[in-house]
Amino acid sequence: MTSDRILTWFVRGYLAVFFTYLLLPLTLMSAATFNESRFPTITPWEGTTLQWFGVLAEDAQMWTALWTSLVVGLGVICVAVPIGVSGALLLNELRTRAKTFIYGVMVSPLLTPGVIIGISTLIFWQTRGVSGGVFLMILAQSTFIAAYVMLMVLARLQRFERAQEEAALDLGATHWQAFRRVTLPFLMPAILAGCLIAFLQSFENYNTTVFVRGFDTTLTVYIASKVRTGVTPAVNALGLILVCTTIVAAVFYELARRREEARANARRRAALLAEEARI
Repeated sequence: MTSDRILTWFVRGYLAVFFTYLLLPLTLMSAATFNESRFPTITPWEGTTLQWFGVLAEDAQMWTALWTSLVVGLGVICVAVPIGVSGALLLNELRTRAKTFIYGVMVSPLLTPGVIIGISTLIFWQTRGVSGGVFLMILAQSTFIAAYVMLMVLARLQRFERAQEEAALDLGATHWQAFRRVTLPFLMPAILAGCLIAFLQSFENYNTTVFVRGFDTTLTVYIASKVRTGVTPAVNALGLILVCTTIVAAVFYELARRREEARANARRRAALLAEEARI
């Protein structure tokens, strides 16, 4: 057996173990949704049922917590993404020795424990008469999530050719027009990815949220509280719905991307054929 074949089998085995480790918990969680046992488990199997979807539909507190998580996630996008994009643009323009220091200050929230961020945010705003709730959850989470967005946009900016912006300015565009017509479209993939990361980071956050939530409850905090008091497979049913929704959305996105790519290739081929016909 050659070394290349050994390497190939090693890579295949590693990938098999990796995806098994990644997908097996989701598979077991999904299977437990259809077990009649009131505990989220597949052993012993007491019978197949769909009753836990009905229990989930009747759990008003869980749906309220889910709605709160969605509202907070959208709020974090509205706050963290503009701050992250602005920070990335600032760092990209800096040409001073203080750039390294400013960069360290901007990414420092990522190194700060979520517990510290949550407690400090609560104490700071309570002295100003603002109690916990959706507002503080958005602010506390945006404190560190904005740094994720900044890093993603900054990485995209490193590949930006300033000559394009300079050409737009030479042709009479204002700085705002050059940014809106040249820089912003180039940054849009990173900004959209930053929006997705911001929403997901907010949706699953617990350490920071639990200190600033007040009387509002997000889905993560609600599930954690249910684990202490006795969780039922209704939580598995919600997880299965979220997983299926994500898969369906990813499939539709991939189909749309391939369709757009096929159309772009068709237009490119048509342009080449037209050029050849003129020649």
